[in-house]
Amino acid sequence: MFSNQRRDLIASLIQSTGHVSVKDLANRFNLSEDSIRKDLADLEAQGVLKRTYGGAISSAKSLLINQANQRRLNHVLAKRSIAFAAANLLKPNRLAFLDVSSISVALAQALQPSNSSLKIFTNMIDVLVILARNPNIELYFAGGLINQSRDGFSDVLNLEFTSKFRPDLAFIGASGVDFKNNSLSVNNPAEGVHKARIIEISKETYVMAEGQKIGVIGNYQFSTIDKVCGLITEKKLSEEESSLAEKLGVKIISA
Repeated sequence: MFSNQRRDLIASLIQSTGHVSVKDLANRFNLSEDSIRKDLADLEAQGVLKRTYGGAISSAKSLLINQANQRRLNHVLAKRSIAFAAANLLKPNRLAFLDVSSISVALAQALQPSNSSLKIFTNMIDVLVILARNPNIELYFAGGLINQSRDGFSDVLNLEFTSKFRPDLAFIGASGVDFKNNSLSVNNPAEGVHKARIIEISKETYVMAEGQKIGVIGNYQFSTIDKVCGLITEKKLSEEESSLAEKLGVKIISA
C-alpha cells in the first residue's frame, strides 16, 4: 500500500470515529509506530487531525467540514422542491446570484440540465462545479479566502469583488426567518455581512428556507424580511405568518 493511500484510510478512520491511536494504526498497517507518527504529522499539516499523546483526534476544521456535508443531507426533499420553485423564477440573460448555502447546491442541480441561456454568479464552489458543465450557462465566480466548512467564500476580498456586480435576482439561504420580529438571521456573522450586501446590490432578492427555519432566530441578524422580495419555502404558513408576510410586503412562493 502506498503512503498516500494509507493516509487516506487514516483520514477516513478519524472522520468516522473521531480519534485514532498510534499503536492501533501500527498494528493495522503492520508498520512501525514512527512511520504512523509521520503519517499523523502529515495529516495534521493538512488540517485533517490534531495529534495527541499516543494518537490523534479529529481537528475542529475537519469536524466543521463534516458538519457542512451533513447539512446537505438534511431535508433533501424540501430543498429540492424549493430549488425547483426558485429555478422557475430565472429568465434567460438575467444575472442571478446564488450564495453559499446547502440549498444553493440543490438549485444548481435543478439548473444544470437547462437549455436556456442563463447567467449565474456565485461564491460557492459546489455551485461552480455543477454549473460549469453546462455550456449554455454564462458563469461568474467570486473567490477570496476559502471557508472550507462552508465550501465557499465570504471574506473581505470576496465582498469587494461581489460588490461590483448588480444581479437582477439573488437567491440566499438563512438559518432563521422570523416574521414576528421581521428578522433574517444566520449563525455566522461573516456570512451575514455578505448576505446583507447581496440584498443591497441586487434588484430582487429571494430567501430560500425550509419550513423548519421559519420562526427561528439565529445568532446574527443580517437583514429585516421587508428588504427582500420573497420567501420560497415548502411550508404552508399559518394565518398569522401569512398576515405578517403580507404586511411586510413579502411574496410567499410555495414549493
